[in-house]
Amino acid sequence: MSRIGRMPIAIPAGVTVDVAENNKVTVKGPKGTLERVLPAEMEIKVEGAEVQVSRPNDLKKMKSLHGLTRTLINNMVVGVTQGFEKKLEVNGVGYRAAKSGKVLTLSLGYSHPVEMTDPEGIETVLDGQNIIIVKGIDKEKVGQFAAEIRDKRRPEPYKGKGIKYADETIRRKVGKTGKK
Repeated sequence: MSRIGRMPIAIPAGVTVDVAENNKVTVKGPKGTLERVLPAEMEIKVEGAEVQVSRPNDLKKMKSLHGLTRTLINNMVVGVTQGFEKKLEVNGVGYRAAKSGKVLTLSLGYSHPVEMTDPEGIETVLDGQNIIIVKGIDKEKVGQFAAEIRDKRRPEPYKGKGIKYADETIRRKVGKTGKK
Protein backbone atom coordinates (compact mmCIF):
# COMPACT_ATOMS: atom_id res chain seq x y z
CA MET A 1 0.00 0.00 0.00
CA SER A 2 1.03 3.58 -0.59
CA ARG A 3 2.25 5.00 2.70
CA ILE A 4 1.25 8.53 1.75
CA GLY A 5 -2.01 7.54 0.01
CA ARG A 6 -3.23 5.63 3.07
CA MET A 7 -2.88 8.54 5.49
CA PRO A 8 -6.16 10.37 6.18
CA ILE A 9 -6.29 14.13 5.56
CA ALA A 10 -7.52 16.02 8.62
CA ILE A 11 -10.00 18.78 7.81
CA PRO A 12 -9.39 21.76 10.13
CA ALA A 13 -12.26 23.83 11.54
CA GLY A 14 -13.68 26.34 9.06
CA VAL A 15 -12.79 24.22 6.01
CA THR A 16 -15.31 22.34 3.88
CA VAL A 17 -14.42 19.65 1.35
CA ASP A 18 -16.97 18.64 -1.32
CA VAL A 19 -16.55 15.81 -3.81
CA ALA A 20 -18.77 16.10 -6.91
CA GLU A 21 -19.10 13.66 -9.81
CA ASN A 22 -15.96 12.86 -11.84
CA ASN A 23 -13.95 13.45 -8.62
CA LYS A 24 -14.22 17.24 -8.79
CA VAL A 25 -12.99 18.30 -5.36
CA THR A 26 -13.85 21.74 -3.98
CA VAL A 27 -12.11 22.96 -0.83
CA LYS A 28 -13.41 26.13 0.85
CA GLY A 29 -11.51 27.80 3.66
CA PRO A 30 -10.76 31.14 5.32
CA LYS A 31 -8.28 32.18 2.58
CA GLY A 32 -10.43 31.22 -0.43
CA THR A 33 -11.74 28.37 -2.55
CA LEU A 34 -9.82 25.86 -4.66
CA GLU A 35 -11.26 23.37 -7.15
CA ARG A 36 -9.56 20.54 -8.95
CA VAL A 37 -10.61 17.53 -11.01
CA LEU A 38 -8.71 14.52 -9.72
CA PRO A 39 -8.19 11.11 -11.41
CA ALA A 40 -11.62 9.45 -11.79
CA GLU A 41 -10.32 6.00 -10.78
CA MET A 42 -9.53 7.07 -7.20
CA GLU A 43 -12.21 6.78 -4.53
CA ILE A 44 -12.40 9.92 -2.37
CA LYS A 45 -14.57 9.76 0.75
CA VAL A 46 -15.24 12.53 3.26
CA GLU A 47 -15.85 10.91 6.66
CA GLY A 48 -16.50 13.32 9.50
CA ALA A 49 -13.46 15.58 9.87
CA GLU A 50 -11.17 13.68 7.49
CA VAL A 51 -10.78 12.71 3.86
CA GLN A 52 -9.78 9.18 2.87
CA VAL A 53 -8.39 8.23 -0.57
CA SER A 54 -8.44 4.61 -1.74
CA ARG A 55 -7.49 2.90 -5.00
CA PRO A 56 -9.47 0.24 -6.86
CA ASN A 57 -6.60 -2.19 -7.60
CA ASP A 58 -2.83 -2.59 -7.40
CA LEU A 59 -1.85 -1.74 -10.97
CA LYS A 60 1.30 0.38 -11.22
CA LYS A 61 -0.69 3.37 -12.57
CA MET A 62 -3.19 3.17 -9.69
CA LYS A 63 -0.40 2.97 -7.13
CA SER A 64 1.24 6.12 -8.48
CA LEU A 65 -2.08 8.00 -8.67
CA HIS A 66 -2.97 7.03 -5.08
CA GLY A 67 -0.26 9.06 -3.34
CA LEU A 68 -0.56 11.89 -5.86
CA THR A 69 -4.31 12.29 -5.33
CA ARG A 70 -3.93 12.38 -1.54
CA THR A 71 -1.10 14.94 -1.72
CA LEU A 72 -3.04 17.20 -4.12
CA ILE A 73 -6.07 17.26 -1.77
CA ASN A 74 -3.80 17.88 1.24
CA ASN A 75 -2.10 20.79 -0.57
CA MET A 76 -5.52 22.29 -1.28
CA VAL A 77 -6.49 22.03 2.42
CA VAL A 78 -3.17 23.58 3.54
CA GLY A 79 -3.51 26.29 0.88
CA VAL A 80 -6.95 27.52 2.01
CA THR A 81 -5.89 27.53 5.69
CA GLN A 82 -2.25 28.76 5.74
CA GLY A 83 -1.41 29.50 2.11
CA PHE A 84 1.96 28.94 0.44
CA GLU A 85 4.92 31.23 -0.09
CA LYS A 86 8.27 31.11 -1.85
CA LYS A 87 11.17 33.48 -1.16
CA LEU A 88 13.48 34.66 -3.91
CA GLU A 89 16.71 36.63 -3.49
CA VAL A 90 18.06 39.06 -6.07
CA ASN A 91 21.88 39.12 -5.91
CA GLY A 92 24.22 41.33 -7.93
CA VAL A 93 25.47 44.90 -8.15
CA GLY A 94 22.68 47.13 -9.46
CA TYR A 95 20.15 44.26 -9.50
CA ARG A 96 16.96 45.28 -7.73
CA ALA A 97 13.23 44.74 -7.60
CA ALA A 98 10.47 47.33 -7.29
CA LYS A 99 6.71 46.98 -6.96
CA SER A 100 3.95 49.34 -8.06
CA GLY A 101 0.39 48.06 -7.84
CA LYS A 102 0.32 44.59 -9.36
CA VAL A 103 3.46 45.11 -11.47
CA LEU A 104 6.83 43.80 -10.30
CA THR A 105 9.72 45.64 -12.01
CA LEU A 106 13.11 43.93 -12.03
CA SER A 107 16.40 45.64 -12.91
CA LEU A 108 18.66 42.74 -13.86
CA GLY A 109 21.48 44.24 -15.87
CA TYR A 110 19.60 44.19 -19.16
CA SER A 111 19.17 47.32 -21.27
CA HIS A 112 15.52 47.44 -20.19
CA PRO A 113 13.65 46.81 -16.93
CA VAL A 114 11.77 43.50 -16.82
CA GLU A 115 8.12 43.93 -15.84
CA MET A 116 5.95 41.10 -14.55
CA THR A 117 2.27 41.33 -13.58
CA ASP A 118 0.98 39.22 -10.68
CA PRO A 119 -1.27 36.42 -12.01
CA GLU A 120 -4.77 35.85 -10.63
CA GLY A 121 -4.65 34.62 -7.02
CA ILE A 122 -0.91 35.30 -6.60
CA GLU A 123 0.62 38.20 -4.69
CA THR A 124 4.25 39.32 -4.66
CA VAL A 125 5.63 41.20 -1.68
CA LEU A 126 9.02 42.93 -1.48
CA ASP A 127 11.18 42.68 1.63
CA GLY A 128 13.79 45.39 1.08
CA GLN A 129 15.08 45.78 -2.48
CA ASN A 130 16.38 42.28 -3.02
CA ILE A 131 13.95 39.78 -1.45
CA ILE A 132 10.75 38.86 -3.31
CA ILE A 133 8.08 36.78 -1.54
CA VAL A 134 5.51 35.06 -3.77
CA LYS A 135 2.31 34.21 -1.85
CA GLY A 136 -0.91 32.41 -2.76
CA ILE A 137 -3.27 29.56 -1.88
CA ASP A 138 -2.48 27.34 -4.90
CA LYS A 139 0.89 25.62 -4.40
CA GLU A 140 1.28 24.91 -8.11
CA LYS A 141 0.71 28.53 -9.18
CA VAL A 142 3.03 29.90 -6.47
CA GLY A 143 5.83 27.56 -7.55
CA GLN A 144 5.25 28.29 -11.23
CA PHE A 145 5.32 32.09 -10.86
CA ALA A 146 8.39 31.91 -8.61
CA ALA A 147 10.12 29.79 -11.29
CA GLU A 148 9.15 32.32 -13.99
CA ILE A 149 10.65 35.18 -11.94
CA ARG A 150 13.84 33.15 -11.38
CA ASP A 151 14.07 32.41 -15.13
CA LYS A 152 14.43 36.13 -15.92
CA ARG A 153 18.04 35.92 -14.66
CA ARG A 154 19.20 32.57 -13.31
CA PRO A 155 22.08 32.57 -10.81
CA GLU A 156 25.46 32.10 -12.45
CA PRO A 157 28.19 29.95 -10.85
CA TYR A 158 31.12 32.43 -10.91
CA LYS A 159 29.90 35.47 -8.97
CA GLY A 160 26.49 34.17 -7.85
CA LYS A 161 24.63 37.03 -9.56
CA GLY A 162 20.99 36.51 -10.50
CA ILE A 163 17.71 35.50 -8.87
CA LYS A 164 17.79 32.43 -6.63
CA TYR A 165 15.43 30.76 -4.19
CA ALA A 166 16.21 31.67 -0.56
CA ASP A 167 16.93 28.02 0.31
CA GLU A 168 18.90 27.28 -2.87
CA THR A 169 22.67 26.85 -2.80
CA ILE A 170 24.65 27.79 -5.88
CA ARG A 171 27.61 25.60 -6.71
CA ARG A 172 30.39 28.10 -7.17
CA LYS A 173 33.16 27.70 -9.72
CA VAL A 174 36.67 29.11 -9.70
CA GLY A 175 37.32 31.61 -12.48
CA LYS A 176 40.15 31.57 -14.98
CA THR A 177 43.74 31.82 -13.75
CA GLY A 178 46.41 33.71 -15.65
CA LYS A 179 49.44 32.14 -17.45
CA LYS A 180 52.65 31.71 -15.52
